[in-house]
Amino acid sequence: MTASTVHGYPRIGGRRELKAATEAYWAGRTPTEELEATGRELRRDAWEFLRDAGIEEIPSNHFSFYDQVLDTIAMVGAVPERFGGGGADGADLGTYFAMARGRADAPPLEMTKWFDTNYHYLVPELGPGSGFRSRQRKPLAELAEAAELGIATRPVLVGPVTFLLLGKAAAGAPAGFDRLSLLDDLLEVYAELLEALAAAGAGWVQLDEPAFAQDRTPAELDALARAYDRLGRLPRRPRLLVSSYFDHLGDALGVLASSPVDGLGLDFTRGGARNLELLAQAGGLPGKRLVAGVVDGRNVWVNDLERSLALLGTLRGLADEVVVAPSCSLQHVPIDVDAEPALDPALRPWLAFARQKVAEVVTLARGLTDGTEAVAGELAERRRVLDGRRASRLVVDPAVRERLARTDQDHARRASPYSVRAKAQQARLGLPLLPTTTIGSFPQTPDLRKVRAAARRGEIDQDAYTARMEAEIAEVIRLQEELGLDVLVHGEPERNDMVQYFGEQLDGYAVTEYGWVQSYGTRYVRPPIIFGDVRRPRPMTVAWSRYAQSSTTRPVKGMLTGPVTMVKWSFPRDDQPLAETTRQVALALRDEVADLEAAGVGIIQVDEPAIREGMPLRREHRAAYLEWAVEAFRLATGVVRDETQIHTHMCYSEFGDILPAIGALDADVTSVEAARSGMSLVADLQGAGYEQEIGLGVYDIHSPQVPPVAAMEALLRQALTVLEPTQLWVNPDCGLKTRGYDEVKAALHNLVTAARTVREGVSR
Repeated sequence: MTASTVHGYPRIGGRRELKAATEAYWAGRTPTEELEATGRELRRDAWEFLRDAGIEEIPSNHFSFYDQVLDTIAMVGAVPERFGGGGADGADLGTYFAMARGRADAPPLEMTKWFDTNYHYLVPELGPGSGFRSRQRKPLAELAEAAELGIATRPVLVGPVTFLLLGKAAAGAPAGFDRLSLLDDLLEVYAELLEALAAAGAGWVQLDEPAFAQDRTPAELDALARAYDRLGRLPRRPRLLVSSYFDHLGDALGVLASSPVDGLGLDFTRGGARNLELLAQAGGLPGKRLVAGVVDGRNVWVNDLERSLALLGTLRGLADEVVVAPSCSLQHVPIDVDAEPALDPALRPWLAFARQKVAEVVTLARGLTDGTEAVAGELAERRRVLDGRRASRLVVDPAVRERLARTDQDHARRASPYSVRAKAQQARLGLPLLPTTTIGSFPQTPDLRKVRAAARRGEIDQDAYTARMEAEIAEVIRLQEELGLDVLVHGEPERNDMVQYFGEQLDGYAVTEYGWVQSYGTRYVRPPIIFGDVRRPRPMTVAWSRYAQSSTTRPVKGMLTGPVTMVKWSFPRDDQPLAETTRQVALALRDEVADLEAAGVGIIQVDEPAIREGMPLRREHRAAYLEWAVEAFRLATGVVRDETQIHTHMCYSEFGDILPAIGALDADVTSVEAARSGMSLVADLQGAGYEQEIGLGVYDIHSPQVPPVAAMEALLRQALTVLEPTQLWVNPDCGLKTRGYDEVKAALHNLVTAARTVREGVSR
């Protein structure tokens, strides 16, 4: 029998049990023991499901209370000194969460996107003084925990080279510090751990090296070779599987193929054709196992089983053993289609969430072992489903396609250059230097969620719902005026999520009830599903924005989610180019932008936090991506007059290498994360010649800590060493929906105070 496996499985629970337990622990309502018990239950449920589904090789150590990179920081003793350095026994749960969320005396670790996904990881801080120490408790404990259930597992670790490459230089590290200089010390920790896992009964260990799905230097490839030569030659070790995903491995494939490891895991859904070519060029993997990722672990469409079986047949001739698997961990997809009875019955058969993908893997393994006749029924049914999807009237809207065909470059251009628009906007808005604002959302209280749920269930009528939302908007407007903010927002009380809210109102989108996916920590999202051509049947935000603006004389921003983010943070259709789908969404948003302007809204923010994370991992594809991504944003926003100010917002990514593209968006104001990363973007701005206005966030909203006035002032003064006072806005890093009102009021008070203080010392 051909073996089957998965790289990882969703850890959040079908009803978000991990979120509830973790937040209760943070709030002091439950003890450590109760949170740990929830973790054990979730791990047991996942292992037993995988076993009962027929997966032969089951992973462990893929569960995390917050983030797998944070787990690795704790595992190798890389805890920063401001959190106590981990102590002799490693980081306890309090220290672990403090690294993620910060403390009054210790800012949290920086957070950024996991490659080109919407998952966020905590960034290791590395320097010459990073003294790695083996803290083996978690992987060994989970191995033993599964063994007590009678389940043998394969521990999963973040690979040592990827761990270093994902890190950043710690404060105080010398300029140009090379993180890879720490490799030999780190390998000693990994060697000790691998030997301990072998002694505990682990037959295989998986080491994930997705950093090598990106372009890498000769020095980095040499580090990869040294690492696995060292680990592969350990006298007492488990067999080693090195896995990568999200794109092809490039030159790293040959490096790993010639190393003494026992198996490679490759993604054959993204960059798959190139991985196949590289595998053939390397002469295959004689004497090694190939874990073939042929089921897409990042999207929700059913697998073409016949096509995958044909590919697996080819791969069988290139390796000593082929194991069938998803392309990556299934943490990036929802858990179960069967939990979604409200989905359109015509759409449901097209979809595969984590449980369904596991079944596909098992079917493919059986078909590869026993031949296609053994799975003839499954193949015939899948063929029927795929044919039905291709022929469905749900997929194509002729009016959308005709409109897109009539659209040209002129639609993606503002009438005047920024220098002209800036004067018209200042004349209309009359804003002070260093204007203060927020990113969009205000705290989503339990009461607000209850009202939305009651409206969804039909327990209150539309008039009652509207009255409650308008009352909340009026209160948020009053609070912002009281705090002294210059540009206001309506607070988005009606929105469940910045993507799902619009997905519920656009044709061509479907939404789920339980399709949760972890974004970071306890922040889970329900990505909509784009199944057909996209159009806007009616205005989506205009009434709320009109009401908010009528409640104040200060400008209130209209708030939209941009076309790239609407696609990247959804599960996009896989039957047409991503650029085509994004242009369709851009046209739908263009209509909303035009209606907001017609309603008298003078500032319209079109958020694009996904534009950086969505950039292809390989440089060869980036120029084409940025071309259509920028065009889509401009298509959505190019309809407005000069005096209407367009904002965009981006968060928690590395922006330095796309500053020219950010400028090319032609937004009048761009707001970005800067507090958690210590204003590191300032140096990039200095060399980029950025001319538009920018809000460098001075309040890290993902930490419960209230930043003091002095800290915000220091960040603003640092920004003004590069920016003109006329360019700088003052804002938080991101929306405020996950925070409580007490901390938001205090933080925004400090923000306004800091802006006013710094403003007194500058002039136009």
